[in-house]
Amino acid sequence: MTTLLEQAFAQASKLPPAEQDVLAARLLAEIAAEDAFDQAIANSSDKLARLTKEALDEHRAGLARELHS
Repeated sequence: MTTLLEQAFAQASKLPPAEQDVLAARLLAEIAAEDAFDQAIANSSDKLARLTKEALDEHRAGLARELHS
């Protein structure tokens, strides 16, 4: 555990139990969200590679057209 996290836990331990539970729930939710984001990125890499290949193949075959905004 890092020194900063130890300091945060030391400060949190001084809070009333209900506030500690709120803080713990927020921390756990943040960790879960990070894990879910990392998993979504990891799961999308194959799909992104396939889409990139398809787009390059279409471009090379002259099937792509320029988009104008």
